[in-house]
Amino acid sequence: MAHGKVFLVGTGPGDPSLLTLKAVEVLKDADVVVYDRLVPESILHLAPKDAEKIYVGKSSEKHQLSQEKINELLVDKAVDGKRVVRLKGGDPFVFGRGGEEAEALTDSKIAFEVVPGVTSAVAAPAYAGIPLTHRDYASSVAVVTGHQAADAESPIDWGRLAGSVDTIVVLMGVGSLESTATSLMEGGLSSDMPVAVIEWGTTEKQKTLIARLGTVAEEVKEKNVKPPAVIVIGEVVNLGGKLSWFKMDSR
Repeated sequence: MAHGKVFLVGTGPGDPSLLTLKAVEVLKDADVVVYDRLVPESILHLAPKDAEKIYVGKSSEKHQLSQEKINELLVDKAVDGKRVVRLKGGDPFVFGRGGEEAEALTDSKIAFEVVPGVTSAVAAPAYAGIPLTHRDYASSVAVVTGHQAADAESPIDWGRLAGSVDTIVVLMGVGSLESTATSLMEGGLSSDMPVAVIEWGTTEKQKTLIARLGTVAEEVKEKNVKPPAVIVIGEVVNLGGKLSWFKMDSR
């Protein structure tokens, strides 16, 4: 039996209408759908009714399957000749561990294709009226994970980031926000630097907290802001109120 194929598909930041046409196309032909925690239910409905649907969602507190087991699952289903669609929130290659899955597929000589998705790093700020770049305020952007692996070989150098880019976007960073803010201020950023914390960006549950770097961690705790949330640090945050267009419930 010939091996099947795996599609590593980004489902976007939360609003199902931001799903790409290519993603819809491959979903409609799926034999197996392997999906993450933040994939909207309406997107799963695009797959055939008889497609096997396997939940492998992870959060900081609980993993349905380890990443190694997910890799094995994708390989095994493809070896069975299945057309496998691996659904991930955002973009599979932006802190989605899609690179690791692609490596596992390559090592097992399984054909795969990457279907990029709209990353929340760009979409959530856009829905909050915050442009990551602006001719007057920001000509550079860094997208950083706030949830780095404990055994990571290259720890995040927040001090270096503080002095090298105009806008910093942090994904999965609510839990470590206090230490992140402290490190950025130690690296030279002003405690008055504006910060936006955008909870459930692009969805009807979107809420945006605007604060200053020196107090944002305390305010996030006071307002009980929870993941998923995108953090934006930089002068462009000041444009959020002026450029607001989406129905936001601003804190």
